[in-house]
Amino acid sequence: MRSVISDILETGGVEVVAQAKNGLEAVEAVDEHDPDVVTMDVEMPEMNGIEAVEQIMSAHPTPVLMLSAHTDENADVTFQALEKGAVDFFTKPGGEVSMEMSRLEDQLVDMVTSVASVDVSVGTKSSTTTPDEAYAQAVETVEKESTAQSQRSSATADASAGTTADPTDATYVENATLLIGSSTGGPTVVEQILSELPAAANLRILIVQHMPDGFTGRFAQRLDNRSAYDVTEAADGDRIGGGEALVACGGKHMVVSNYASGRLRVKLTETEPVNSVRPAVDVTMESAAETIDGPMTAVILTGMGNDGADGIRALKQAGAKTLAQDEATSAVYGMPKRAVETGMVDTVLPLDEIADGIVDTITKEN
Repeated sequence: MRSVISDILETGGVEVVAQAKNGLEAVEAVDEHDPDVVTMDVEMPEMNGIEAVEQIMSAHPTPVLMLSAHTDENADVTFQALEKGAVDFFTKPGGEVSMEMSRLEDQLVDMVTSVASVDVSVGTKSSTTTPDEAYAQAVETVEKESTAQSQRSSATADASAGTTADPTDATYVENATLLIGSSTGGPTVVEQILSELPAAANLRILIVQHMPDGFTGRFAQRLDNRSAYDVTEAADGDRIGGGEALVACGGKHMVVSNYASGRLRVKLTETEPVNSVRPAVDVTMESAAETIDGPMTAVILTGMGNDGADGIRALKQAGAKTLAQDEATSAVYGMPKRAVETGMVDTVLPLDEIADGIVDTITKEN
């Protein structure tokens, strides 16, 4: 596998300065050769990929692309590696290694090149938040919303009794839909944003993260555990209402097929990739613009390529509020940049302000 990957990268114009047969050698090689990027396997002797990523990010921060087998167990481990600071992952094919890898040559070279451009010397909240911290944040959000709801109820009672309510007390627009699109560097970013969204906003959320089948289900479970929303991987014909979210299934486009009485329905298709990806952000956003007549907010997060730009344009023309992640906090400022270049993005925000920015778009003063 190391020889095949090295051949593919060098054929694609990427210089391979070192190889390592386990995580311990990888840590030593990074320190010795100071590479621009590391491709890291998950399961290795001596030291596994997670431990190696953690060591590298601590001692010699370097962009890491994980190479993961297409299994549930490896999906879990890969997400752990992303938590430790890896930028993205590439799914190793099954079957005859050399034949299958050669079919993915262009994709691997593009991903390695893209990941190499990421500045990991300055950490973001998304890469330093542990699972326990994320869960604590979600619990804190729910508790705050419970308190806020009690305060709103008290304010209503005071108003009926002739007492003026606090003018700063806010309520949310009804039947709002949030659409999120992301790619490289996106999983931990999406986790952070969802963990900070208030349950009382009662959003219907659609998430399109460029990710293969076998990983999107695990991703949905992680979001469900880390947020106040009920998050599942999308299945054909699924319907969701307030407080629920769907993650687009890997390998299939998620199309909004119906919207009525505050509930939306999706269908999954295996039509041709759009922007060379499936699921594509544009497919979901454009179908939402055509189908949903309620309030909508769309967010484009870190990722390479231009997927989401046409979707943002369609949603803005349909009256949606639009946001994009800024360059400084994006692992790869490709998708957000293309969205901003359409002239249809209302606000560009750093990661730590995106959740509040979303809430601002759906908040109305009493």
